[in-house]
Amino acid sequence: MLRHMVGSTPKSRALGAALRRARDEAGLSARQLAATIGVAHTTINRWEAGDRGPRPTDVATVLAALGASSQLREELIELSQESEGRHWVEGGIPEQRRQLTALLDFERDADRIVDVASLLMPGLLQTSGYARAIMIAAEVPKDEIDTRVAIRLGRRDVIMRREPATLLTFIEEGVLRRDIGGRAVMADQLRALVEASRWTNVDIRVVPDSAGWHPALDGPFVLLEFGDRAPVVHIENRRSALFFHEPLDVVTYQHAVDRLLEVALSPADARGRIAEALEELETAP
Repeated sequence: MLRHMVGSTPKSRALGAALRRARDEAGLSARQLAATIGVAHTTINRWEAGDRGPRPTDVATVLAALGASSQLREELIELSQESEGRHWVEGGIPEQRRQLTALLDFERDADRIVDVASLLMPGLLQTSGYARAIMIAAEVPKDEIDTRVAIRLGRRDVIMRREPATLLTFIEEGVLRRDIGGRAVMADQLRALVEASRWTNVDIRVVPDSAGWHPALDGPFVLLEFGDRAPVVHIENRRSALFFHEPLDVVTYQHAVDRLLEVALSPADARGRIAEALEELETAP
């Protein structure tokens, strides 16, 4: 059964995480900040947890007390508007970067991540060469590529740390043979997939070409599940990004995952299919 905490939305949780970072950078405890602005420290805790969205005036008061920059104040005051709305949709590069920050926070907090990758290798399992090839082809500004690749690789910590999240990912069979970056890049990527498939917390499934229609054909998505918080779904394309958190929305994607488990190869068979693609690549003239 889905758990849904009233007032807890992806946007309010992202806002809370940003406020907590600002407070930490200012070197204040929640009690010290509460005393400074004249509220109960439990209110600060609820704001930072995202359980209760602060009003724009509250955000302005907090950030003024923390001595935050005018740019941060402007960004977080804007983020606090309609923080309890049903969906969180952002369009344009600056706004998508704001959602990327939220996605990184959610990945760090998640117990389980389900990545349905219908077009490319799943982000958490991409090699640096594969990620770089995508960014070059997508004409990402050259001075941003190194930073973006580093962020992409840094995200992998959530499945490699001492207490890692579990990752279930679905990869379209065609993605295994889609030439991204050339033969050497693809060979390294496929070897990395074979290695990751042996990790106890990583479950890689390949959806075979013979599966016919399946939910991944509707487009990629990421489902993030938390031990004591409502799950969220993240969808992204070239010009916009979207978070879902309402139970009726999320359950649609959970059902899609169930359907994919029915048509995807088992972990062992998926590893074999990846190994076959790697062998084809290595022995091709």
